[in-house]
Amino acid sequence: MLPLTDTQIKAAKQRDKDYSLFDGGGMYLLIKANNYKIWRFKYTRPYTKKGELLSFESYPEVSLQQARK
Repeated sequence: MLPLTDTQIKAAKQRDKDYSLFDGGGMYLLIKANNYKIWRFKYTRPYTKKGELLSFESYPEVSLQQARK
């Protein structure tokens, strides 16, 4: 799978249901039905081995490059 590009994110349109655009390494952009775009990061805690989901800021307030950092 190829990493996301800024062009792909800008071209993403809202749909009837929420959907995701994956960047790799557990990070993805959730596109909500109301066209709100939220960065999310899914990871596994090293000691407990439990899956966690971190949501932070929205696009374009946080750019692709900022979200990767």
